[in-house]
Amino acid sequence: MLMISQLSPAGFTAWRDNNASTADSAVPASLPVVLDVREPWEVQTASVREEGFKLVHIPMREISGRLAELQGTHGTRQPIACLCHHGMRSLQVVQYLMQGGFTQVVNLQGGIDAWSQQVDPSVPRY
Repeated sequence: MLMISQLSPAGFTAWRDNNASTADSAVPASLPVVLDVREPWEVQTASVREEGFKLVHIPMREISGRLAELQGTHGTRQPIACLCHHGMRSLQVVQYLMQGGFTQVVNLQGGIDAWSQQVDPSVPRY
């Protein structure tokens, strides 16, 4: 059984800064990634602002078909925080990525809804 790391949105900045400063030179991109697995209409409704991280949007239903793309673009040791609406879809994606060999994956607990409450109140809640 894989242990899934949960990260509260309130703890995201420290996680981001820690992972940006200890970026692995063998990893192509040096910034941590926020992988938003929500549907396009959800991203249009509410989204996080890229700040010290790379924002990547791949709907959950496309993850399995784009796993090789993620591995090739970011490497399996790239720090990735998965995000959805309330944290359930992203939790499943974290598990899938870990099974696919990714080693630095966390779930943003509570999703963008918690992000709006804990980090950035200008992000609309839906």
